[in-house]
Amino acid sequence: MNLLRRHAFCAVLGAALVATGCASAGPADDFFTAVKRDNAGAISRLLQSGFNPNLKDAKGDGGLIIAIREPSPRSLKVLLDSPATRAEVRNANDESPLMMAAIKGQLDVVRQLIAKDADVNKTGWTPLHYAVSAGGPDQLAIARLLLDASAYIDAESPNRTTPLMMAARYGSEQAVKLLFDEGADPTLRNEQGLTAADFARKAEREDLAAQLDQAAARYRKPAGPANSGGPGSPASSGSPANMPRKNW
Repeated sequence: MNLLRRHAFCAVLGAALVATGCASAGPADDFFTAVKRDNAGAISRLLQSGFNPNLKDAKGDGGLIIAIREPSPRSLKVLLDSPATRAEVRNANDESPLMMAAIKGQLDVVRQLIAKDADVNKTGWTPLHYAVSAGGPDQLAIARLLLDASAYIDAESPNRTTPLMMAARYGSEQAVKLLFDEGADPTLRNEQGLTAADFARKAEREDLAAQLDQAAARYRKPAGPANSGGPGSPASSGSPANMPRKNW
């Protein structure tokens, strides 16, 4: 009798493990494991069988974001080459693959994601915020690529922080100069009342903060008689397009 009970218990336990997925991994588990291990062959086979590459794992991350973050370059190539892969599968923090590639300095991936219709101007934090927040060798090229794709230069995060503010604290001085030369407004303030110069000061970048203060003063200054135009014209607006650049 005890032996029969033991067999019955084992049978029930085995059925429970199968039902909860503990006994065998499903295609989704195989997919995310393959992405992390950069197993491009396994991903290709799953895609050929009709697997949806846009699913998210238990943490809310899609395959593209995982491949960019790891990094898993072979897996990433397979995913980017697949027509079934969507470029705008965001994670639980509303970060897109384009944002992740931008802050990771992956220029070619940024280019491919834009070609797959990734959202350059998503609401909230944007790819441009992320691109100018790092100091990698390709960050400037990525920022230029995003601007060429019509990224809004003064995009505001949920707390109204702009890309120029992020560059002033976390990015390179070249990134700050690029944004300013392309028309970024140095007078804007976020919800805490901080300007780009204030962000630079928080990072103890006093020389950069002084340059941004000077840029903001010039930005506010009305144009002189020699350069003035009609009401609302660029020459009379104090816009960056009419500001001297040589002292930046």
